[in-house]
Amino acid sequence: MADMAHITVEPDRPVLDSELRIRVSDFPPLQPVTIRSSAVDGLGRPLAARATFQTDEAGTVDLARTAPIAGTYADADPMGLVWSMSHVPGATSVEPARGSLPHSNLTLTAEIGGDAVATACVERLRLPEDVSRTVIRDGGLVGTLFRPIDDGARPGVILLGGSEGGLHELDAALLANHGFAVLALAYFGTDGVPPFLVEIPLEYFEAAIGFLRGHPAIGDGPVGVIGGSRGGEAALLIGATFDGVGAVVSTVGSGVLTQGIGPGRDLVEMAGTPVPSWTLDGQPLPYLPNRVTPELHRQIASHEPVELGLAFEPGMADPAEVEACAIGVERIGGAVLLVSAGQDRMWPCGPMSVVAARRMAAAGVPHEHLHFADAGHPIAPPPYGPAMELSSPGPGVTLAMGGTPGANAAARAAAWHRSIEFLSEHLGA
Repeated sequence: MADMAHITVEPDRPVLDSELRIRVSDFPPLQPVTIRSSAVDGLGRPLAARATFQTDEAGTVDLARTAPIAGTYADADPMGLVWSMSHVPGATSVEPARGSLPHSNLTLTAEIGGDAVATACVERLRLPEDVSRTVIRDGGLVGTLFRPIDDGARPGVILLGGSEGGLHELDAALLANHGFAVLALAYFGTDGVPPFLVEIPLEYFEAAIGFLRGHPAIGDGPVGVIGGSRGGEAALLIGATFDGVGAVVSTVGSGVLTQGIGPGRDLVEMAGTPVPSWTLDGQPLPYLPNRVTPELHRQIASHEPVELGLAFEPGMADPAEVEACAIGVERIGGAVLLVSAGQDRMWPCGPMSVVAARRMAAAGVPHEHLHFADAGHPIAPPPYGPAMELSSPGPGVTLAMGGTPGANAAARAAAWHRSIEFLSEHLGA
């Protein structure tokens, strides 16, 4: 019967944020079968995961309903073999795929007794087939516009990245597939914008709002702003500063203005050098300065993953400092979705989001606070990508992100889907 065994994956050519249905059938009944997943990341580095299941009496396994008995994840999860992929130690990288947002190949191989008996390969689309991509270098803006390929006007959304800077084209392309015209907007860290998150003029974002509202393919209603981490801070600040914003989504963001990120040889120099992140009318806005605490010094010296969030805790403990640097979210003219994580080690996004929630509640601003108690910082990207990495490279250190792979993967999916629903509810899509 193993000669007839096969793996079924639906849909057959999915967009990257689509949940897959993975099933194996025509296997020996009540026997262990191991399924291995493999792919490469955007840099050509191999990824892999595995899970062993016991087939049912019909010789089938449905990953959405069946928990593995061993492997890289534990509970029944249709996407477990995707988010639990991690880099293969010692594996040789391959040449990355060329072009803008090339598709990602996912290969699934089923084994019985160590022998491969079935294989399936699926193309997962980074750029959806019905979404167009247009480079924007207009009026000083540095961005890329993604929108559905049809004649209808779509609600405009500005999408902002975090402290890594640059353009988040993948996120924007996937969001556009849900009915929006999305401008992935760079505001530092790439050609044409400042190299560092220091004294970024808010007028730049005002120009982006004007660009979207004046674009012939975009509806004339208010726009949305969505951002993760420092981009979540920026999203709240933009909504509080300018008219024409109908919805704001701040994921692991902050209701408090925080210190800029300037040049430096290492984390201590960068964190210990106070610089403003934002300006308005040429004047720097107040911000919560970082403090390099003794525990932070110890973590750096020991070469363990560093909890950068420790640098924000002294300022957050001072109500007067928080009040002086709080974003005036009570001025936001639209609705706000706050998404926070209880185990964020990059910064205290939970308490920082509560600052915004309390001000909006007092002012009657419609808002929602979605909190994931067990998740860490890396929940802003779209779902169904590898979630095993709990640390990331930093300036001379490794930065701890927090959470667990399973909790982060689940929160990433829930946050993404709720963000789409929220923008649709308040912008129309």
